[in-house]
Amino acid sequence: MTRSREQAGPLAAELKALGADVIEIPAIEIRPPSSYAALDLAIHAAEDYDWLILTSVNGVKALFTRLAQLGSGIEKLLHLNIAAIGPATSAAIEQEGLPVDVVPEDYVAESVVESLRDSVRGKRVLLVRAKVARDVIPKELTDAGATVDVVEAYETVVPEESRARLRDVLSNPAERPTAITFTSSSTARNFLELLGKENTNQLNGITLASIGPVTTATLREIGLRADVEAEEYTILGLARALGEHREL
Repeated sequence: MTRSREQAGPLAAELKALGADVIEIPAIEIRPPSSYAALDLAIHAAEDYDWLILTSVNGVKALFTRLAQLGSGIEKLLHLNIAAIGPATSAAIEQEGLPVDVVPEDYVAESVVESLRDSVRGKRVLLVRAKVARDVIPKELTDAGATVDVVEAYETVVPEESRARLRDVLSNPAERPTAITFTSSSTARNFLELLGKENTNQLNGITLASIGPVTTATLREIGLRADVEAEEYTILGLARALGEHREL
């Protein structure tokens, strides 16, 4: 598993329930942004926005943590229409006490755009996300007539301590995995950085499993493959896809 250590639990539990032995080697580490200035400004000006879009559980945690640190409560956001990219993000928002208005049919940025395209003309939209992310949502919603402010709430970095561990596992026949899971484009890109392009032959015979089409596209873009892709772009969907794969 290449997911961040903080978020590894649910996928590990699902895979273990299917009988798998799980090796956790995080390819991403979640860190606070280099500056909270933009996020703080957006929180203070929350009344000026019509829509709030959150694209990950990490974004939800970062936003509400900062909200509390600034001494504000959820009442600051109660007037907003809220869109979540998928059920896990939606559940995290609802746990904070806010209702979610839109969860798209497919849990990708393109589906968020399709769900909101007819609702945002002339509206101000706040998109809270990671430092590095695809620009599909801000570009397409701007084209649809919205004013979109993109705010960095956290960043993902490569955990250097995983480098030696990954190479040890891949070179040790007793530990060598049957499958490797990728839950985001960041896990895919960082995994390759940890492994090194010159060592991709070490993946021969190992099933590479993707949570969905965006992650699959990233794997292919960086020269890797996706042998398994979840039909439902969730942690449970990924676990099920691996469980149904003949190699497991």
